[in-house]
Amino acid sequence: MFGNMGFWEIFAIVFAVLLLFGAKKIPELAQGIGKGMKEFKKAVKDVEEDIKIDDNSSNDNKKS
Repeated sequence: MFGNMGFWEIFAIVFAVLLLFGAKKIPELAQGIGKGMKEFKKAVKDVEEDIKIDDNSSNDNKKS
């Protein structure tokens, strides 16, 4: 992922993020991102379960 990026590029990005958001806001941003990812994964899991249920019900209808 960071194979083409050197130390100074990563350092510059981290420094810019610190300047833009401040040290106090970064944990809040990370927490918000974490909650968003958790909700997204839950939604994906729910959709996958719905697809499996629909697939199983359609297979049962074909057998009958």
